[in-house]
Amino acid sequence: MTLRLNRLPAALLAAATLAAALAGCAPLLIGGAAVGTALVATDRRTSGAQLEDEGIELRSGSRLRDAFGDRAHINVNSYNRQVLLTGEVPNEQAKQQAEQVITTVPNVKGIVNELAVMGQSSLANRSSDVLVTGKVRASLVDASDLQANAFKVVTERGVVYLMGRVTPREADRATQIARTVGGVQRVVRIFEIIGDEEIRRSQGAPAPAPAASR
Repeated sequence: MTLRLNRLPAALLAAATLAAALAGCAPLLIGGAAVGTALVATDRRTSGAQLEDEGIELRSGSRLRDAFGDRAHINVNSYNRQVLLTGEVPNEQAKQQAEQVITTVPNVKGIVNELAVMGQSSLANRSSDVLVTGKVRASLVDASDLQANAFKVVTERGVVYLMGRVTPREADRATQIARTVGGVQRVVRIFEIIGDEEIRRSQGAPAPAPAASR
């Protein structure tokens, strides 16, 4: 979820909506048929964790709006109860205050505070970040050796944050891909590293049969 503590033009809001659809945050319509259910089915989080992430983002947004009004630009993204804060705040005190606000939200198990103490980014920069996110997502989809829906992509001032429950190979491969995308200044990995067996369990796949003895 992206919390904007100031107004965005309609065009930028439409672009943000497109990026959210690419990220699997909303059902994607193809020929009038929703495929969002299929994306949920391949998500490596449990259904309970997915619902909790949505609740975390909504509650965090509401509480941050109450705390800051339009004095800050803060993005909130939660993946498997791990919260990423990005954007800009006016001072170090505000940065710590935002983190304290998130600690009051139920079900949060960790916070990565990447808020920058600086003036708010321009609308042009935010529009560019939306496009970068879309390009990174498209590149992950094009990679035949990755499951793109295992990754959540967030971009702030050209810095790409990669979230997800992935294997070490997948983490390295996705990082390599993201670094080659135009407009990416840096890649920050916020992964939960898991093994192949855990992936099979999360997707309900049967374990491989033991080899027959001779």
